[in-house]
Amino acid sequence: MGLKAGSEAKLYFCAAGIGGVPSWTEMPRARDASLTLSKKEADASHRGAGKWVITKGHLKDAQIEFEYLWDTSDAAFAALRQSFVNGTLLGIACMDGDIDDAGSEGLWADCEVMKFDRKEPLDGNVVASVTLKPTYSDNPPVWKVV
Repeated sequence: MGLKAGSEAKLYFCAAGIGGVPSWTEMPRARDASLTLSKKEADASHRGAGKWVITKGHLKDAQIEFEYLWDTSDAAFAALRQSFVNGTLLGIACMDGDIDDAGSEGLWADCEVMKFDRKEPLDGNVVASVTLKPTYSDNPPVWKVV
């Protein structure tokens, strides 16, 4: 797919989660998104390693952070707020392009909103600062390549 500009990346939500055939809705008012992926480390050291500590990647961790324009009439904003207030899951697709474009890829996960801060800059629009993390679900997170 080649080099990607941040403006080409897309965030989507599905109120029903990622199971089955999700019906995705784009979150067009999102900005400055970041997807942080990491692994927990398990000690795999052994005597045959020549006195070196050997580490093996273990459980994966994901976090999606972004700002969303504060618009209470927007369906995505309402879904994000509901997930935070009620602790409900929300299917999220954090893609590097359109969800239907061949070669697009990204994380699909049932998430819960863990942070929903309101920022009120004097010289700008009110925004929600949102943090999503995968949550308890029948559907484990997947790395999806279209």
